[in-house]
Amino acid sequence: MVKVTIDGRVLETAEGTTILAAAEQAGISIPRFCHHPALTPEGSCRMCVVEIEGAAKLEPACATAVREGMKVATQTPQVAEARRNVLELLLADHPVDCPICDKAGECRLQDYYRDYGLFPSDLREPKTRREKLLKIGERLILDRERCVLCTRCVRFLRDVAKTGELGVFGRGGGSEIGFIEGAAVATPYAGNLVDLCPVGAITDAAFRFRTRSWFLEPKPSICPFCGRGCGIEVDVHPGFARHPETGGIFRVRPRPDATPAGPWICDVGRYAWIEIESRRARAIVWNKGGGGEAVLSAEKAFALLGAKIRALDETERTGRLALVVHSGLTNEEWDDVRMFRDGFHPRPLLRLADPPDDGGDGFLRTPERTPNRRGALAAGGADLRPLDLDELRARADLLFVFAGVRGEVTPWILHPEEWRSIRTKVLVSPVLTEADDLFDFVLPCASAFEKSGSYTNVEGRRREFGAARPVSEGIRTEGGILRSLLEAVRRGKRE
Repeated sequence: MVKVTIDGRVLETAEGTTILAAAEQAGISIPRFCHHPALTPEGSCRMCVVEIEGAAKLEPACATAVREGMKVATQTPQVAEARRNVLELLLADHPVDCPICDKAGECRLQDYYRDYGLFPSDLREPKTRREKLLKIGERLILDRERCVLCTRCVRFLRDVAKTGELGVFGRGGGSEIGFIEGAAVATPYAGNLVDLCPVGAITDAAFRFRTRSWFLEPKPSICPFCGRGCGIEVDVHPGFARHPETGGIFRVRPRPDATPAGPWICDVGRYAWIEIESRRARAIVWNKGGGGEAVLSAEKAFALLGAKIRALDETERTGRLALVVHSGLTNEEWDDVRMFRDGFHPRPLLRLADPPDDGGDGFLRTPERTPNRRGALAAGGADLRPLDLDELRARADLLFVFAGVRGEVTPWILHPEEWRSIRTKVLVSPVLTEADDLFDFVLPCASAFEKSGSYTNVEGRRREFGAARPVSEGIRTEGGILRSLLEAVRRGKRE
């Protein structure tokens, strides 16, 4: 440990710590563009320069390690002038169109000008024009006029994603971020470049110009799309008073303090919600064979299904009631599964049908595509075995299939001749699927972002989370559906 003095405060910190990190530990804020705690130091933007007693010139705090007895000043007139000069050079060619910039409200250049600038422009020459709306990836848009050449994007692709698609091309005032033709950003972690960009240079085509950041309410949650359990922030718009339909999920970002491998998430975790929201199942549908479809109220649907379960129960044939579930259920919903099965004798059949493992990516994405397999196996015990179609055909008269977190259904469901012998088939899904017409009943359920509870990740850690948004009116969670079914059976017995 070494002792240093920063702005008159004596601090004790580990040897090798940078001045920037030591200052942050003490709650002293130092501006920066190029520095990011999860990337290698660059020291190129010069916004974080500080004055060190005895040094001949200002030094970048992000790339200078503390030494025993070092005295540092972060707010001297010389430092303030240096920061002002950096801002003036950046703004010389930067478009000052904050009211229409997608990054407004989250832009460091905007914030630092307010804190360290507030000077009139001395520029008389026309601003340099650069290429705009350059597509550098499937969902990434680059505006070179707004780029401050912090190189965060370049270092992330080089050091973290290990793909290296972007680089700095040109020299001097002609330097700009670019890529070799035909080699645009294709990493499955490309969305992190939007979070990394400190200004409005790299924007997300899925979020671009849809709303303003100050309308969004960040809700902490856990990513439900693999077994890693990355911490995420779900940005939710509450909707305007006169137009509540404008509300909903607008983006998903990493939550650095709760992510196992740093402040990153994969693009599946970042964008899968878009498909879910666009395909949401909203109505309970009864497919009456030749009689067509009917939309049922929840009361009518649970009364019908409760009567079917009660008929099995009264003849002691509830062993012919089958539940095909997935390990995207929360630990708390597994308590509902256990309570439902314990309500009957013999107990209903329980089988697991997860989406097939995909091999993962060796970084964050795990092979399993569900968030709670450890919790499911612990809760289900010996009864929770993989699905066997022959067993299901032989034993099931009434079947409930719970689709996965993205609406996945097991492949054999798409071949109705394989399971036509099952009398009544019910699908529970958060989204509309290609298999809906093959079921007698389709019950919509809450999406993963409308639940609260906990998952147990691949490391055995139990991760709690809250609902990012309220469940839609009339929609229940999977656990809520099981509770409603059990209550309908009991109500029928009382009547």
